[in-house]
Amino acid sequence: MGIVRTEESRKLELEELRRMLVACAGIQRRKDQEEFKGVRVSSKENKDDVLEKLVCVTSGVSYLGLAIVNKLLLRGYSVRIIVENEEDIHMLREMETSGEMRTISNNVSAVMAKLTEVESLAEAFQGCRGVFHTSSFTDPAGLSGYSKSMAEIEVKANENVMNACARTPSVRKCVLTSSLVACLWRDNAQNDVSSVINHDCWSDETLCTDKKLWYALGKLRAEKVAWTIAKENGLKLATLCPGLITGPNFCRRNPTATIAYLKGAQEMYSNGILAIVDVDRLAGAQVCVFEEMDKNAHGRYLCFDNVIGRDEAENIARETGMPINKICGNGDIEARFELSNKKLCCLMSRTLRSCYSEC
Repeated sequence: MGIVRTEESRKLELEELRRMLVACAGIQRRKDQEEFKGVRVSSKENKDDVLEKLVCVTSGVSYLGLAIVNKLLLRGYSVRIIVENEEDIHMLREMETSGEMRTISNNVSAVMAKLTEVESLAEAFQGCRGVFHTSSFTDPAGLSGYSKSMAEIEVKANENVMNACARTPSVRKCVLTSSLVACLWRDNAQNDVSSVINHDCWSDETLCTDKKLWYALGKLRAEKVAWTIAKENGLKLATLCPGLITGPNFCRRNPTATIAYLKGAQEMYSNGILAIVDVDRLAGAQVCVFEEMDKNAHGRYLCFDNVIGRDEAENIARETGMPINKICGNGDIEARFELSNKKLCCLMSRTLRSCYSEC
């Protein structure tokens, strides 16, 4: 289990996960949803419970950030969303009005903070038991995907988030979104390179620089910085390394990361390692890992649904407007390597069994 799954088994697993999570959470939606006011708190008698399940999501208005927020709300958490400007606040209101954000028990709050300022982040994290950092950035140029300077910004932002977590007494653990490309760009000419790419694998910085794979380089360095700070400060950290994030309107909603991830797509495709993951499945995995960090969850986790073939590559080409040959090249797949997300699949399977027995 955990290497490549059929589409049918994936759908069954996702549906089973959804049912189990909803059943265990005992979700009751409120009918009288109020207008989003920036801060929402439950009644006084539930204050202690709310604080115990208060977590923070950076870039909560991003494609992945919003999916994580929704999963957390379904699980009964109170969520504090980091926003950087009034435009983000307006976007949150629109998301609530449209139903894109699930306003369950009104346990949503928004606070302005800058990823460039440690003090600002530390203040925003006060009272939160955990932090989900999605490393979501927008390319100022709009079309270039991801530049070398953005890689440097990402590293610094991760450093700030981790330092803010370390200096905030209430924060017990952090879940960081890295990327599968932080694991798979290796010098394949070396004899000792394993054919299996899993959570123990790291991309080669020199190779990423030489190929100008700035997204991979940014994710790689940012994750390494996070691990260094976490170990120095005794902070619980888990990182998820997802494949290309897909889902409804994924390219329009998440253009920078999508285009950046596909830099080098031809080589990934030909080697049989161009993988995708649905945004909702990734968000669910993040929450699962977070909840299991007090038990046996730790370290890095690869997260993907499947390695894409020609049909899925054509769908991605249509979504992104890229020529199909930019993704597939000559269309031949050598499958020299094998991706393994066995570690994550085993964790989620154990969680499902435990949840089922408790329900």
